[in-house]
Amino acid sequence: MTTSIRVDPPFWRHDAYTLRRLAEGVISAIPEVLPAPTSTAACVVDMGAGDAPYRSLFEARGARYVACDIDAPEGGETLRIDIGRPLPLAAGCAQVVVSFQVLEHVWDLDWYLGEARRLLAPEGHLLLSTHGIWLYHPHPTDFRRWTRAGLIAELEQRGFEIRSVRALVGPLAWTTQFRALGWNRLLQALPFVGPWVAGLSNALHHLRMRLEDALTPRDWAEDNAAVYLVVATPRRAAPTSALMTAAS
Repeated sequence: MTTSIRVDPPFWRHDAYTLRRLAEGVISAIPEVLPAPTSTAACVVDMGAGDAPYRSLFEARGARYVACDIDAPEGGETLRIDIGRPLPLAAGCAQVVVSFQVLEHVWDLDWYLGEARRLLAPEGHLLLSTHGIWLYHPHPTDFRRWTRAGLIAELEQRGFEIRSVRALVGPLAWTTQFRALGWNRLLQALPFVGPWVAGLSNALHHLRMRLEDALTPRDWAEDNAAVYLVVATPRRAAPTSALMTAAS
């Protein structure tokens, strides 16, 4: 089983530290959303899969992974996302809906999160990551960044209950990450030696980020993270008896 470069990137890659922290967060969250393998394969729907870098992590727990993407060709293995139209999947079919680094690229949050909720079984889980703070990176668009409180409010407003929020890459580390991205871009342009010098620069920045995150107070990082990874569940409708009591 091949491991995606986004799960185990080489330390000389320009964004390796952030990718590693995200992969660690996803790995730690999987038991929360897929507590144990069952006789029937759980369905995991990836809304904005790209090259589905975390597929193998879910399939290792016996899950059936359904990739969906806006760039998917018609009739391919990956289902095509057409904004505003339901995916060709039954309501309640998914035990888990995953969305990794997609939400900042979505304009119609009501449709996107509404479709995620439609696909989830009543006891299912949404596992979603997006940027708190990051550089502009259109693919093909880039619309938003979130505070921790803002992201929680956006999800709750659209019918989700938050189970956990993981803050990944604190403010000392992400300031270094931004410098690493900038130096990588400049150094890569050097003739002949560019990739080698850039790789050395990236590796040194990587080591610095590890130290900085280790020193950053947890409460500071939680409200100032580069990436937030959220586990949420569909909000249950109030029982009829409770509604009648409230009305009386």
